[in-house]
Amino acid sequence: MASESKKSVHDFTVKDARGNVVDLSIYKGKVLLIVNVASQCGLTNSNYTELSQLYQKYKDQGLEILAFPCNQFGAQEPGSNEEIVEFACTRFKAEYPIFDKVDVNGESAAPIYKFLKSSKGEDNIKWNFSKFLVDKDGNVVNHYDPTTNPSSFENDIKELLGVA
Repeated sequence: MASESKKSVHDFTVKDARGNVVDLSIYKGKVLLIVNVASQCGLTNSNYTELSQLYQKYKDQGLEILAFPCNQFGAQEPGSNEEIVEFACTRFKAEYPIFDKVDVNGESAAPIYKFLKSSKGEDNIKWNFSKFLVDKDGNVVNHYDPTTNPSSFENDIKELLGVA
């Protein structure tokens, strides 16, 4: 399997919400927070709000949030990519990139998610808004459960950014 030879998040390509291929190596030198998102989940409001706040606060210091819509949990992300982007950008003022809808579990899981899970010894993503923190070299540093609010690990982000 090709993904076994991949050593960092930067070794992957994914598709953005418009279907364009994005080489994640463009994020070398950035701290990444990779999140599987959904617009109809009980965790949507708090997570999208806090993700946008963190992004506004730290984007200039090198934080990038990569949002991957996923419809695998309770069919809570049924919309098209265009609808998802409009929802996130209009309702929550999301300025970070939103990618193509993906599966995060099972045989059809996106390769990036297979890598993220294996990096932290996870078999499956539990629910919407699972969060992976990735350092500037593309190494997966931590995994936060869906119920962990993004603001609660702000210090972890600051440490990776080198912000006092």
